[in-house]
Amino acid sequence: MATTEHPPPSRLRTWMLEGLSDMGKGHARPEAQPEPAHKGQRWWRVMCLTGVDYFSTLGYQPGIAALAAGLLSPIATIVLVIVTLAGALPVYRRVSEESPHGEGSIAMLERLLSFWQGKLFVLTLLGFAATDFLITITLSAADAATHLVENPHLTNVLHSYQMLITLFLVALLGAVFLKGFLEAIGVAVALVGIYLVLNLVVVIVGLYHVVTAEHVITDWTSALTAEHGNVFVMIGLALLVFPKLALGLSGFETGVAVMPHVEGDADDTEERPVGRIRDTKKLLTTAALIMSAFLIATSFITTLLIPAAEFKPGGQANGRALAYLAHEYLGGAFGTVYDISTIAILWFAGASAMAGLLNLMPRYLPRYGMAPHWARAVRPMVIVFTLIAFLVTWIFDANVDAQGGAYATGVLVLISSAAIAVTIAARKAGQRGWTVTFAIISVVFLYTTVVNVIERPDGVKIGACFIVGIIMVSLLSRLARAFELRVTHVSMDPMAERFVRDMASRKIRFIANEPDRRDKAEYRDKIEQIRADNEMPEQDDFVFVEVTVTDPSEFEAGLTVRGEVLHNRYRILTLESSSIPNALAAMLLHVRDMTGCTPHIYFEWTEGSPFANFLRFFLFGQGEVAPVTREVLREAEPDRARRPRVHTG
Repeated sequence: MATTEHPPPSRLRTWMLEGLSDMGKGHARPEAQPEPAHKGQRWWRVMCLTGVDYFSTLGYQPGIAALAAGLLSPIATIVLVIVTLAGALPVYRRVSEESPHGEGSIAMLERLLSFWQGKLFVLTLLGFAATDFLITITLSAADAATHLVENPHLTNVLHSYQMLITLFLVALLGAVFLKGFLEAIGVAVALVGIYLVLNLVVVIVGLYHVVTAEHVITDWTSALTAEHGNVFVMIGLALLVFPKLALGLSGFETGVAVMPHVEGDADDTEERPVGRIRDTKKLLTTAALIMSAFLIATSFITTLLIPAAEFKPGGQANGRALAYLAHEYLGGAFGTVYDISTIAILWFAGASAMAGLLNLMPRYLPRYGMAPHWARAVRPMVIVFTLIAFLVTWIFDANVDAQGGAYATGVLVLISSAAIAVTIAARKAGQRGWTVTFAIISVVFLYTTVVNVIERPDGVKIGACFIVGIIMVSLLSRLARAFELRVTHVSMDPMAERFVRDMASRKIRFIANEPDRRDKAEYRDKIEQIRADNEMPEQDDFVFVEVTVTDPSEFEAGLTVRGEVLHNRYRILTLESSSIPNALAAMLLHVRDMTGCTPHIYFEWTEGSPFANFLRFFLFGQGEVAPVTREVLREAEPDRARRPRVHTG
């Protein structure tokens, strides 16, 4: 739908909106002119992008496990690994099949509900996703700053600059994403490779000391027996404390969210990306196996080699158990290198979260009309998320512990929703065995989520703030875009085109009609009313236009116009849309561009309060149709001489 020419965008605007096809209002929409497909990266490289989040938890997970479970830390960690490999991994392998474009479990659950309740449900899940991803950015940056500030050589110099360092790290992360995705993935590959190698060295040395000092294992088993009695009691207690170790499950949701960046096979299509799905499963499985091995090994050596007092607040191993072992058994030089690597990967852990946000939010909010068009472009959204991360960091004073509850809540809610989504998908597919399996997994994750919420209710409170914020901003954006031309493209069937081209030789006149009985009297009375209201001669002919509202909560969609003749006399164009005024405006502009003539459309006034009618339009796509249609046309076509005419009698 062509409109008045606009001046070319500035260089800054072009750079900011690079990759977005509608650089200015009135240009073709993204759906009409899709951007070129992203070439993608090898799956192991994308794994490193998710791995900077997943693997970086080794920086604090062993310490968390030791504080939560004490001597039972290795056993509780084994429970965590079992839940990871037998629960989270199968769930997200199935999610990758059901949503191969990175929408994740949210898209699977979105299909269950329509209309506004479905939109609000998705916005709630997006609130928890935002909690997970944004807290990942701020918590990881704060933890990296903590490692830097608490370094023995720097603590006297940097002890009062925790906040500034955290903000600097967040800003640096945003700068990397402003540069581009490829650079982010390249940095992630280097950081993950170095970090895993250094951790492997620490694990090997730690296991060597455990094996060579035989009394260490004997002392641990004796203390376990004395404290807990028998194996069954130990397992029971490990199951009870397992929810406190839930941060070790982070990384799966981002693994699916960045799925569009997996290269796949050369013959993959958007409808059937078989290679991308296969390689994403490799990504998820490889990451889970690597992390599981490290979690078990690190919890074992840290529990046996580090005194319990050092894990407590103020202790040298608090929040940095593996760094403690690196300094203790490999010397200051290696320990310093390990510290630098840990700080780097903790800082860049926000990269996978940022990638997840950039893939997830633009898929929903602009499509719902709940974000501006530029929200589809990467760079503006990077700036928005970076500013929000600044705000979160300031609110929590860059404190890691204060953000832990919100982080765990976001992770567990998303995993629980994914488990429920795949359970429903398996049931619909008639897979009884998988349905039962996924249902059991769902119960486990729901239990874990409830326990975590009871013990750390601050996580739900923070998540609720994100949810309320997203809903409020979304509704305000939807309100601001209410008069926008929402139709991405218009197509007409042969009969509809025939009606339009026939009228083009005269004056193109349409009558907007709300279909009722659709009998001969309805159309005859409507024509007589329009002629009387507008004092028109009888020789003028009309074509009726009838719009059926489908899902009024939808915002953007294509429009198909079909022509039919009723009662051997009345020509009618039928349309289906989420909004009557927007559909009529789009059709009028399409007719103008197709024929080069200015179409006229005739309405009757809608009875009732204008405010109530506007609410009907906003929520249900109908109401005060005539003035809203004219306003949509005014915004879409600034040139009054080229604007289709709206008449109301």
